[in-house]
Amino acid sequence: MEKTILLVDDEIEIIDIQKRYLIQAGYQVLVAHDGLEGLEIFQKKSVDLIITDIMMPKMDGYDFISEVQYLSPDQPFLFITAKISDQDKIYGLSLGADDFITKPFSPRELVLRVHNIFRRIHRSGETELIELGDLRINHANHEVHIGQESLDLTVKSFELLWILASNPERVFSKTELYEKVWQEEYVDDTNTLNVHIHALRQELVKHASSNTPVIKTVWGLGYKIEKAR
Repeated sequence: MEKTILLVDDEIEIIDIQKRYLIQAGYQVLVAHDGLEGLEIFQKKSVDLIITDIMMPKMDGYDFISEVQYLSPDQPFLFITAKISDQDKIYGLSLGADDFITKPFSPRELVLRVHNIFRRIHRSGETELIELGDLRINHANHEVHIGQESLDLTVKSFELLWILASNPERVFSKTELYEKVWQEEYVDDTNTLNVHIHALRQELVKHASSNTPVIKTVWGLGYKIEKAR
């Protein structure tokens, strides 16, 4: 089912760009130009995520979110704003914001952040444990075991393994993996992803048995994790 996002911002050009990129990414998008209009829409429509500016006429983002939380305390939301002080960020996050993006930013960054919020929400309702052969991955405590042996992985290597193991046999492009884990635009000549994949493979091989899945390179496409045969 398509997710519905409510965009609330008084800058028309910015909101038009955000809307276009989010629709291209597969989301339904509702638009409001101040907090009052956003609240009216929220009361009438089912919304999966709110993206709101802070400095707006009639009702600012803080007051808007406070009203939303009164109606729906668990409503996911993120702030987009030109306010960049640590105090502003701390206050926004203290309200329960799922993310906080400062202007200027790229529309692709916004889409990636939205993807990650929905992935976290989706994951919170599912098991945090993956088992493939004798490989066990516990996302709640970031532990990885092969049999009784514990693997020593960096945070990024862990996230790479989690994404691959969550979708065994699926081929992920380098661009997709990089942008999911590093949350920034992939550059073709970057070696960062290759280095982390190499280190991850080495750690898997160090403890592997005949029942351990392996990370395969699919030439010209990307990487996948393959169950032991």
